[in-house]
Amino acid sequence: MELRGKVAIVTGASSGIGSAVARDLDQAGMKLVLTARREERLRELASELKQAVYLAGDIAEAALPAELIQLAVSRFQSCDVVINNAGVILVGSVDDIDIEKVAQMVRINVEATFRMAYLAVRHFKSNGSGHLVNVSSILGTKTRPTAGAYAGTKFAVEALSEALRLELAGTGIQVSCIEPGLVKTELHRDWQVHPTEALGIKEPLVPDDIARGIRFVLEQPRHVRVAKLMILPEESPL
Repeated sequence: MELRGKVAIVTGASSGIGSAVARDLDQAGMKLVLTARREERLRELASELKQAVYLAGDIAEAALPAELIQLAVSRFQSCDVVINNAGVILVGSVDDIDIEKVAQMVRINVEATFRMAYLAVRHFKSNGSGHLVNVSSILGTKTRPTAGAYAGTKFAVEALSEALRLELAGTGIQVSCIEPGLVKTELHRDWQVHPTEALGIKEPLVPDDIARGIRFVLEQPRHVRVAKLMILPEESPL
């Protein structure tokens, strides 16, 4: 895809992978619709970019995904790409994990991701083209002790991505699933033991690494389908 002039929605855009993707796609000449809960950060990010608007809100709110597509169409007359990136992580032992927080993680990582995905694909079908990029995790392919709930949410994203890809094969609509390994973001800032220490990874990935991968996927020729892209740090033990 020639990205210049195309329009992308980026969820979870206020930090980490989302903001890195927004900056990279801006450099590629794309017009952007950004969303996250932290409005001040979205405002600052949008002010850095050439053509960007934002809509602050909780992606778990049922109305927000449709509002994002409507905003893209009303401001830029199109919606060509959706980067389905918003997500949270919660781990913990059977005895310690907060079940209510697990349920909230499921609402964000699964329910909201599914809603955004289905609405995006329906919009793409009405236009005959489009690219949905779901950000999963290496833990969408395996699991670890205390991480079962989080991994379960990412396994769900993997299943949806593959089912949509199969359903849309032969159309102009693409579905890709990105599987990052350990990325240095704010997600782990409150952990007592940081995953870099727990996994023995001295140099984790940074958000720009994932942004480059997503741009690579988007820029492939129309006849090429990158169904999954796993991106790992050098020291990853898998």
